[in-house]
Amino acid sequence: MKAFLSIVTVSIVSSSLYAQGPVVKTPTAARGSQKGIYPWRKNITATIFWIGEKPTEKNPTPNHASSWDTKWQVNYGGFDDPKNRAAVGYRPAGFIPKLNPFYIALPYNDRHNHRYIKPEVPRVISWYHLKHVQKGQSCCKGRWVQVVWGKKYCFAQWEDCGPFHTDDWKYVFGGERPKNQKNNGAGIDLSPAVRDYLGLKSGAKVHWRFVDENLIPHGPWHKYGTAAKAPVKKETEREKYIREMKELRALAAKQHAAKIAKLDALLEQSKRR
Repeated sequence: MKAFLSIVTVSIVSSSLYAQGPVVKTPTAARGSQKGIYPWRKNITATIFWIGEKPTEKNPTPNHASSWDTKWQVNYGGFDDPKNRAAVGYRPAGFIPKLNPFYIALPYNDRHNHRYIKPEVPRVISWYHLKHVQKGQSCCKGRWVQVVWGKKYCFAQWEDCGPFHTDDWKYVFGGERPKNQKNNGAGIDLSPAVRDYLGLKSGAKVHWRFVDENLIPHGPWHKYGTAAKAPVKKETEREKYIREMKELRALAAKQHAAKIAKLDALLEQSKRR
């Protein structure tokens, strides 16, 4: 029993190579590594966006469509309401999504008008020649990304382009800082599911990197849509214990959140007496 407790109390961040975040030695080659783990983009301002988001003065682009899917909201199954979320599953409360709710946007589009690849694509995207795509399709859409904030991390799929730019390959693939200056130099958009899983707010600084699909560990990012059929990195017994304990703690925290808040308030009142 003692050994089991020692296992489940180990920080997830140190449980495997993929959980180490920016502590991992970053490869120097911008074109990635043969092991399927790519260089970190560190301390990048993240903003929150969602499928079905209406245009605003600060963000004039509506999100009912994406750069690669003209019927993004329809194909997702509805409006990915950032406020009305399900109690479990990191999804909108109103429906079961038909696509992965763990999605992100980066400021690059590899296509011209859904038809032609941009001239720099074969040179700057290391997996371009390994991924067979039909004419008009993107080799970036659906690409897996690891996002780290503090001691937490998750995985999500690249499903749209932004914030604000669609041509910043020097940042996305070359390692330069984002050329965007708006919203404190935002360089990645995160979905409500990513926001909730990591517990961050818009404007937070995150680290992110590409990771090959066959190295993605089990998680809620595999529950819906095509991601549910994606290959999953086999868990060790230790990783399974850690994951299950984390899920149970998260569920318990949500189920007893009101009671915990009430007890905290009573405790604070008792200190003042």
